[in-house]
Amino acid sequence: MFALVDVNNMYVSCERVFRPSLNGKPVVVLSNNDGACIARSNEAKDLGVQMAQPWFEVKHLERSAGLIALSANFELYGDMSSRMMTLAARYAPRQEIYSIDECFLDFGGVPGDPAAIGRELRQQVLRWVGLPTSVGFGPTKTLAKLANHVAKTADRKPGSYPPELAQVCHFGTLSADALDDVMRRTDVGDIWGVGRKTAPKLRAAGIATVLDLKRADAAALGRQLSVVMQKTVRELQGTPCLEVDDDPPAQQQILCSRSFGNPVTELPDLIEVVSGFATRVARRLREQHSACSAVHVFIRTSPYRRQDRQHAPTATLPLPRPTSDTRALVAAAVKALRGIYKPGYRYLKAGVMLVDLQNGRHAQDSLDLFDEPEPLQPDGRRDLMATLDALNERFGLDAVSLASSARRSARSTHASRQERRSPRYTTRLDEVIVARA
Repeated sequence: MFALVDVNNMYVSCERVFRPSLNGKPVVVLSNNDGACIARSNEAKDLGVQMAQPWFEVKHLERSAGLIALSANFELYGDMSSRMMTLAARYAPRQEIYSIDECFLDFGGVPGDPAAIGRELRQQVLRWVGLPTSVGFGPTKTLAKLANHVAKTADRKPGSYPPELAQVCHFGTLSADALDDVMRRTDVGDIWGVGRKTAPKLRAAGIATVLDLKRADAAALGRQLSVVMQKTVRELQGTPCLEVDDDPPAQQQILCSRSFGNPVTELPDLIEVVSGFATRVARRLREQHSACSAVHVFIRTSPYRRQDRQHAPTATLPLPRPTSDTRALVAAAVKALRGIYKPGYRYLKAGVMLVDLQNGRHAQDSLDLFDEPEPLQPDGRRDLMATLDALNERFGLDAVSLASSARRSARSTHASRQERRSPRYTTRLDEVIVARA
C-alpha cells in the first residue's frame, strides 16, 4: 500500500500560517520577478486566475475582487516543506520526497487502518506545522496519486466525487464498481504520467477518462507512445511498476537561472549574476557528492520587448578535470560569459547549468600540461569547500562567497523584484514574529 501526501496550495498555505487574515481571501504568489502567478488559492482559482498567468493580466482584480498578490518567499517555503516532510516520514518506514509539497510513503508492513493513519497524519501536520494536506492511498503509486487528486477535488468541488473521499481517500475501501465510477469521472489528462502532449493523442484514440485508460491495451500503448505509458496503464490495473525511491539518483544536470528586475547591459553586472548562479549550483553539486565536467552558460534578452534588439547566445565550456570546486566553476562560467557577451544589448535573463556530472567520490584527477597547477591538492580543495559550505550553513546563504559574486551595491539593478515578499519567519532571526503583550 502506497500513500501520497500533498500540501494543498503549498505556497499560499505557507503564507496563511503566519498571516491568518489571508484565510478565505483570493491570494496568488508571484514568480521571482513578480511577473507571473505561480501559486493560487482556491478563491483565486474561482476568480479565473490561471497558473503561470502574467500578473499584469490579472492585476485589475486587486481593485475589483480583492485579489492579494505576494512575492515568492522560497526560503520560507523550503523550510516549511522540510518540517512537513520530517513529520510525514514518521508514519511509514520509507519515504520518497517527490516535490516541495508532495511525498510518497510506503505503508507495506505497517499495521492498522491506512485511512485512520492518514487522518491522524493530516491532523498532526495541520497542528504542528499549520499546513493543510490531502492524503491518497492506493496499491500502486499511480493509484495513490489518483486517490490524492480525488481527495483534493472532492474537498474543493462538492459533487465531483463522493464526499466521504474528501481529504483522505483510500481506494482499498472502495468496491470495484465504486472505483470504476471514480475513474469514469476523472479526465485522462488528470492522471499522473499523462502529459499535455499525450492527453490529446489518447482522446483522439477514444481514451477520454481514466477508466478508458485502465481498460486499454498496455502493451499496444507502450508501442505507440512510450514505456512510461505502458507502466501507467499497468499501475492503474493494480500491478505495481514503480517503487518508493527513498534514495533517489543524483541529478544529471543542475541549473540555476533567473530573470532580472531590470535589463542588464554591462558586463561587470552579468559577471556578478553568473558568478552567483555558479556558486549556487556548485553548492548543490557538492550536496549530491558529484563532480562536473562542463559548464553551460546562457544570457538572453526579453522576447516580449520587441523594441529591443534580440540576442540569446549560449556557450558550453569543458573543464580540464571533473570538479566541484566553486572557484573553478565560477572561473569557467565567467570565461564562457565573456565569450558570448556583446555590448549594446539589454539582457533580462541568465543561467548556469552544470552538465556531464559524475560521482565525485570516484572522479579521476588528471594532469593537464597546459593548465596552471592548482594551489591546493585535491584533499585541500575538498576541505576548503567543506568549510565554505559549513560557514554558509551556519551563518546564512552567501555569508561567505567569492568576490566576483558579491553585490557591488545594496540594491543591484539586476536584483529580482520582490516588492511584496513576506518576512522569512522561520529562517531569519531579524524577521521572526514578535509577540507583544
